[in-house]
Amino acid sequence: MNSLFLQQVRLVIRTKYLSYKTEQTYIYWITRFIRHHNYQHPESLEEAHVRDFLSYLALTENVAPNTQKVALNALVFLYRHVLQRPPMEFDDFYRAKTAPKLPVVLTPSELRGLFSLITGVYKLCACLMYGSGLRVMEVSRLRVQDVDLTTLSLTVREGKGRKSRVVTLAPELVPYLKRRIEIVRAYHQEDLATPGWEGVYLPFALAKKYPSAPKELGWQYLFPAKKQSLDPRTGLLRRHHIGEQAIQRAVKKAVRASGILKPASCHTLRHSFATHMLQKGADIRTVQEQLGHSDIRTTEIYTHVLRRNGHVVYSPLSDLMLDPSLPPNISEPQASYSLCA
Repeated sequence: MNSLFLQQVRLVIRTKYLSYKTEQTYIYWITRFIRHHNYQHPESLEEAHVRDFLSYLALTENVAPNTQKVALNALVFLYRHVLQRPPMEFDDFYRAKTAPKLPVVLTPSELRGLFSLITGVYKLCACLMYGSGLRVMEVSRLRVQDVDLTTLSLTVREGKGRKSRVVTLAPELVPYLKRRIEIVRAYHQEDLATPGWEGVYLPFALAKKYPSAPKELGWQYLFPAKKQSLDPRTGLLRRHHIGEQAIQRAVKKAVRASGILKPASCHTLRHSFATHMLQKGADIRTVQEQLGHSDIRTTEIYTHVLRRNGHVVYSPLSDLMLDPSLPPNISEPQASYSLCA
């Protein structure tokens, strides 16, 4: 579905300098909204139609709360910025609910096994996600100048919520990052010699302020794609960063190969970073800053993980196991049945 109306929506999104990923997401949910109401033009749809769609997502499709929230954001943008309608009131839709889940955390031995099975550039990406608490998106978008090997720090620019922060860097990664920068330098020389190459992508404000920056080494992606490609928005020849999905696939493949039974992913490495920092005695405010959380309550979930995994609650089974009248080996069928049936 690529109507003139959706082209108008894309134009408005780009005038607001939203990211390409946000553009794709908003177009998807606006298209879903239009299809849900039998392709009626949004201009003719009112608050009740928005409430109906959001309730449908929760009650019929059982989407997660965050998914419903993204759909809501897309529709608010549509009516506020594209159709320029006055503020709408549709707060009484059915809100999606899910049981709160504690983050999945890997043990040090599981992490060692996982890292041993990841190869190439993806291993360095995984080490940065665990060693610095980065999201997969933040790793893929790192630029050469974001790495400070002297102060052992990384600068995360426009992470989630378009916020920037400085995070720690493990000294053990310094030689690998130096090698990575030399690889980027080789790609950069190749790009400079390519006719029509317009430099790396920069957000509009930066590109306008520093017109020569796209072709400078410092602004190049730390993990560039192997091939140049055309920018989907402008049609300019550039070299993008490696895809987030490629990193995710490499980590998932290693999880399966390592025999880890937990539902681990790239984000599990970030969860493990936060949990292990707290276990080592780091202040929760420090962990909050490293993760880039706006609200301390988001970080406090990791304290719940620690309490859950720690030996805080005494199990009454231990008293039974100390009873000398019970068989010592519960692995035997008769003892297992009498004790644990």
